Amino acid sequence: MHYKFLIYISYSYAVPIGNPLESEILNRGYAVKWFSDLEDGKNALQSKTNFLDTINDVIDYEPHIVLAATNDVPDFISGMKVQIFHGFNAQKRPEANTSFSHFRIRGFFDLYCTQGPSTTSGFKDQQRKHPHFEVKETGWSKVDPLFPIAKKEEGNIPTIIIASTFTKRLSLALNDDVYNTIKQLSNSGKYNFMMVLHPKLPNETKAKWKSLNGDYFMYYNTTDLVPLFKKADIMFADTTSAIQEFLLQKKPVVTYRHTFNHNYLINIKTPDAIESAFDKALTSPKDLIEKIEIFINQLHPYFDGKSSKRIVDTCVSFLHKDKSYLKNKPLNLIRKFKIRKKLKYFTFKSYNKGFTITLK
Repeated sequence: MHYKFLIYISYSYAVPIGNPLESEILNRGYAVKWFSDLEDGKNALQSKTNFLDTINDVIDYEPHIVLAATNDVPDFISGMKVQIFHGFNAQKRPEANTSFSHFRIRGFFDLYCTQGPSTTSGFKDQQRKHPHFEVKETGWSKVDPLFPIAKKEEGNIPTIIIASTFTKRLSLALNDDVYNTIKQLSNSGKYNFMMVLHPKLPNETKAKWKSLNGDYFMYYNTTDLVPLFKKADIMFADTTSAIQEFLLQKKPVVTYRHTFNHNYLINIKTPDAIESAFDKALTSPKDLIEKIEIFINQLHPYFDGKSSKRIVDTCVSFLHKDKSYLKNKPLNLIRKFKIRKKLKYFTFKSYNKGFTITLK
């Protein structure tokens, strides 16, 4: 059967999540299109020839499988809806019931392709409460290009990648004292710095950090982080989910005022602790690396770079599976209305049962 896939995104940072999947789908001779429901994502897709510009184009395409790197997806388009995630569970802050928003069930998906045991168990727990979807552990497509892990060439000056979230209360990029400390350290020539910022951060914040560009500091306006991860010895971050991606290399991360004092991170509270934390991290303490290994084996125990293959295999198999054991998706009237308003497309049509194609 000639399958039609749709990669559904909102923001530019989701493009590196979809790229390995696109390659895997095309290598099998299947069709794949892209769609973004926001301008940021649309702008990022302009270099592609296989993106759909309007929601009408999506409906006319009639996909069999929708791979969503978003929190929700239109219920009125055809196809089996698959959650492939736009990040790891960053654990920025728990919700009122001490759970994390990463595990919030919004009632739009037939299948969750989870990243590892820690994600799988969370969604299995939710599945028991909301039995309208299936959970399959596959690994995460975005980190496929990270593997196999190559040994970094030794340099005279250690390289540190800085990454920051957009959440105002948590972002190190918005902290003037952190900025001044990094400015001083970059002028010292002790470290090479590379910096990436979340696309949602204000342009003036990006310009401020970009002004530090020089011999020992370089700001990168990119969402393709893997090539930078490979060049870095350690990371400096706040609560961004890029931390988890970087840790898969078994390299240390220094965090600034992380919500939780995870034992696999070097967490600091004040700018005057930054330099000594960098120096400690650069020694790759044995006990820290052991804790990182324990963490990533629960987070993403797939180091073969074949998560995209597992996702596509799982989707095709589940597309043909009898889903009569799944309950109908919830009515979700408010969320469905919000999606229709966002896309300026109003219809009563809704796929509330698991989408299935029976092979003859």
